[in-house]
Amino acid sequence: MSKEQGTLHWGHEALHLEIVLDTDGSPRLAHLGLPGEARRIPGASLPLVEVTAAGHGRGWSGNHLVGTELGGRLRHRTHQATRDGDWHTLTVHLHDPDTGLVAEVAYRSPDGIPVLRGEVTLRNEGRTTLHLESVSSLVVGCLTPQDPAAIDAADLLWAENDWLAECRWQRQPMRLTTPSLSGRVSYGHGRAGFALNGQGTWSSCGHLPMGGLTDRITGRTWVWQIEHNGGGWRWECEERDNAAYAALFGPTDTHHGWRHPLEPGAVFRTVPVALSFSADGGPDAAFAALTRYRRVQRRPHADHQRLPVIFNDYMNCLMGDPTTEKLLPLIDAAADAGAEYFVIDAGWYDGDNGGWWDSVGAWEPADSRFPGERGIHEALDRIRERGMVPGLWLEPEVIGVRSPVAKSLPDEAFFRRDGVRVTEAGRHHLDLRHPAARAHLDQVVDRLVGEWGVGYLKLDHNIDPGSGTSAHPGETPGAGLLGHNRAHLDWLDGILDRCPHLVVENCSSGGMRWDHALLSRVQLQSTSDQQNLHLYAPIAASAPTAVTPEQGAVWAYPQPEDSLDEVAFTMASALLGRIHLSGRMAELAPEARALVHEAVAAYKAVRADLPHAVPSWPLGLPAWEDPWIALALRTPATTYLTVWRRPGADASAALRLPHLRDTAARVDLLYPSVSRAVSAWTPGTAELSLTLPTAPSAVLLRITPTDAGAS
Repeated sequence: MSKEQGTLHWGHEALHLEIVLDTDGSPRLAHLGLPGEARRIPGASLPLVEVTAAGHGRGWSGNHLVGTELGGRLRHRTHQATRDGDWHTLTVHLHDPDTGLVAEVAYRSPDGIPVLRGEVTLRNEGRTTLHLESVSSLVVGCLTPQDPAAIDAADLLWAENDWLAECRWQRQPMRLTTPSLSGRVSYGHGRAGFALNGQGTWSSCGHLPMGGLTDRITGRTWVWQIEHNGGGWRWECEERDNAAYAALFGPTDTHHGWRHPLEPGAVFRTVPVALSFSADGGPDAAFAALTRYRRVQRRPHADHQRLPVIFNDYMNCLMGDPTTEKLLPLIDAAADAGAEYFVIDAGWYDGDNGGWWDSVGAWEPADSRFPGERGIHEALDRIRERGMVPGLWLEPEVIGVRSPVAKSLPDEAFFRRDGVRVTEAGRHHLDLRHPAARAHLDQVVDRLVGEWGVGYLKLDHNIDPGSGTSAHPGETPGAGLLGHNRAHLDWLDGILDRCPHLVVENCSSGGMRWDHALLSRVQLQSTSDQQNLHLYAPIAASAPTAVTPEQGAVWAYPQPEDSLDEVAFTMASALLGRIHLSGRMAELAPEARALVHEAVAAYKAVRADLPHAVPSWPLGLPAWEDPWIALALRTPATTYLTVWRRPGADASAALRLPHLRDTAARVDLLYPSVSRAVSAWTPGTAELSLTLPTAPSAVLLRITPTDAGAS
């Protein structure tokens, strides 16, 4: 790193950053991209961090990035660059002498990966309290050059995310939300553009906490994620000074009712965010870089490499109605198919004929479901006897209003507003900042894991209690929610520290809490509750945009009434992720059961490659109604390709694999062996033509480069 004529240079071989210091000491991020690019792509003149506080407003336009907010008054004090293993860190220290506000803007990037992680720490060195209303985690004003033509060529990316319809990426020209202005008035400040906000306790309800910008001509692409496990987040991508900028936030006052009193000597830290970059590879390359970043940033765990096959009794199977009688044949069928974990899902604690919803919290087995002297341990022991690890479903953060735990825990252990416990759908929500709440959950986990020998916990979360909790005096609900979110992450770290071999799955009505804050700790992510195998295909194919392939749990749930094509279709959906076997396996006919066994065997043959592969989409990111859908995972030596043909589609499709251009290759059918798929590879155009004679149908292919002249 150097300081030359007021410019700070920092980065590594895959990412280069330049910060310009103005004559008054104001720092501006002037360039972010590859080393060796034309130095500095001038962008919007924006501060490194945007801070608003009561009495230090935003300016007349109301836009976050203009006016007299505190971020524009921060001046460079010092900076330092360090390296810790594979991580490069630049910390820029800023201060405002008038208020005493100090900001430490931390940029981090893993060596060789074009991803920038941003986080800001504020400290009050003044004499009066600053009432914070918003703090950005990352502001980048140089997404495009200062050229209106670059905005004209830019497309915005975002992902709609709803229950049963997760991970639906959208793409539209930026000019639809930021029209070109004309006339004598030149608007140099920011103005209306595109912004998304998370709400409530579900971080990905409505939208993933992600977005992006791509140049449809050059392929230059940015993809970002907000690494926060609550709904208090916001990003905006707009135009300023004829350039595109992105600003990423955690909770704010305007959008989430969040305010934070920063008292003299106190510190506040923003939620972390990450920005991925591709110079010319389009969204696929940016998502590939983000995949590599997620792997190096998350908590290490053996499960990320082993990828065991999991059977879960819920989806299109017992649906929350487990009993010893129903479980035993399923356990045998799962073991015969090659499953290595068996998870008893919701209902194992329900002795009230389905009235458990508002009585959960003690997490004790229902005697009526597991009769006999051994109770639930008869099923758990049978799982172990068949060579599998037992798992259980848990919804840890909720306590039913009729649960005895609702009376035994103090009011302070729950979400409260105006001094009253929050009640949502017959349930209270624990506040994990309180030691009694955390102790209760620790006791539950220690009993299930330590005493019962459970090796897998599926942690669900099925209510949204709204804006948060104002449990502490003067606390806004948004600030209380942020505090709980951070305590929740700390609790997860604690149970994994105590139980390092425990495998934890993140679920929230499917994918309603699908974020990297949780995924940097837990081992798996439930991708959906979708029960229709045809509708699951676009979710399964899009999942690697938001989760590494080895963490994305996809249901494969064959039914006795399914055709053999449908059995192969649902099994193929999970083969480039994590298999969550389910369905009424014990009732399958021999041919269907053979297809299931073949799929599990095919998965075990390829799974060692998945933790090292990066995704791409040979037909583009899937749309919900697309007749053909494709997902590729590629390593330096091999490309795996799952292709789905849905009902109503033509029999043939052409798929583009540009990373194999001018490469002779062999195409092998890995699953199902009975498929009548016909494929042909054209090296010069990097195009694979594929015919699937029936619909619905799906196949898993392997494409391997061969020596020149090989067939």
